[in-house]
Amino acid sequence: MLCMVLAGGEGKRLMPLTADRAKPAVPFGGSYRLIDFVLSNLINAGLRRVCVLTQYKSHSLDRHVTQTWRMPTLLGDYVTPVPAQQRLGPRWYTGSADAIFQSLNLVYDEEPDYVVVFGADHVYRMDPMQMVEAHIASGAGVTVAGIRMAKHEAHDFGVIQTAPDGETITQFLEKPVDPPTIPGDDASCYVSMGNYVFSTDVLLDALRQDAADPSSLHDMGTNIIPMLTNRGQARVYDFATNIVPGATERDGGYWRDVGSLDSYHDAHMDLVSVHPIFNLYNRRWPILSNLPSLPPAKFVEGGNAHESMVGAGTIISGAHVRTSVISSNVAIGSGAYVEGSVIMPGVRIGKNAVVRRAILDKNTVIPDGAQIGVDLERDRALYTVSDGGVVVLGKGTQAQR
Repeated sequence: MLCMVLAGGEGKRLMPLTADRAKPAVPFGGSYRLIDFVLSNLINAGLRRVCVLTQYKSHSLDRHVTQTWRMPTLLGDYVTPVPAQQRLGPRWYTGSADAIFQSLNLVYDEEPDYVVVFGADHVYRMDPMQMVEAHIASGAGVTVAGIRMAKHEAHDFGVIQTAPDGETITQFLEKPVDPPTIPGDDASCYVSMGNYVFSTDVLLDALRQDAADPSSLHDMGTNIIPMLTNRGQARVYDFATNIVPGATERDGGYWRDVGSLDSYHDAHMDLVSVHPIFNLYNRRWPILSNLPSLPPAKFVEGGNAHESMVGAGTIISGAHVRTSVISSNVAIGSGAYVEGSVIMPGVRIGKNAVVRRAILDKNTVIPDGAQIGVDLERDRALYTVSDGGVVVLGKGTQAQR
């Protein structure tokens, strides 16, 4: 079994977080990067021959994968970054399907019967082996993971229409105005999770045909899946049937596309309640990463944090933190107030500063007495403010008083 993780995404809607890094390399949850979620799912499921296809500003992503995801080689296991190599000529990847087509040497080397192709930038837990087993049992050419979503929310995603059997895909629609619903459930639609399992011969044939079509966008969701749907070779896998060890009733079936600043912020807020919507503390299906060698977090001079997560090496000195995710090696000064925020490693927040509903990228400095998220009109003139009113400061920003 060969796994390919598509990690070349530019992530324009996450700017400025993606100004200096690929989207899958964006930090998440105080201790991780987005790519750690898909890699943890694959490794936990025993799928341990993984190629991570990278392209856009991939240095930090390549470094993270190389340093963190070291597999024992005795049985041939590996997780390896594969940068765009221009094997088929002087051009970069033109789409997700083209990324695989230009990397078919990986398939030829392994000679797998099945190829698992997953996206790299979603937050969720899943046992991919259950999907692989369903694919093999169905005899399909491709199986597409679908998550049930309320019809009024599905128009922003790729939507899967199925036959009355609820399994055979009859149409694959990108962001339809009137999304088709699931047979027997008029209130819900199947939304594509961007995760696929292919029979290798079917994948190779589809990629070669797509590569020869000059009008194609060479995209998995736009071109490859509709092609196989028209051939009657595509099936949907209902994510609701995927059972992950240790999942709670509250966080079972959780999946979040963090493609925008607001969804990225919202996903962090899902982590910090007493009974979190997504539980990072499931030790039976852990999210794995390479954590820094730092001392425990320290709270001094009455500093405190409520409904929050605080990373190693962070010092909260006489400050108050609420409903926030604070990463490692952060310093928050006396009298400061932080609420509803995502604070990445190395941030310094000065005395009596106020930070509300903000995302502060690595090594940002908030000087004494500065206010972020208090006056949004002022913030819009100085920083990035999302449609939902979240203030975002890029890496290394020196905020103004």
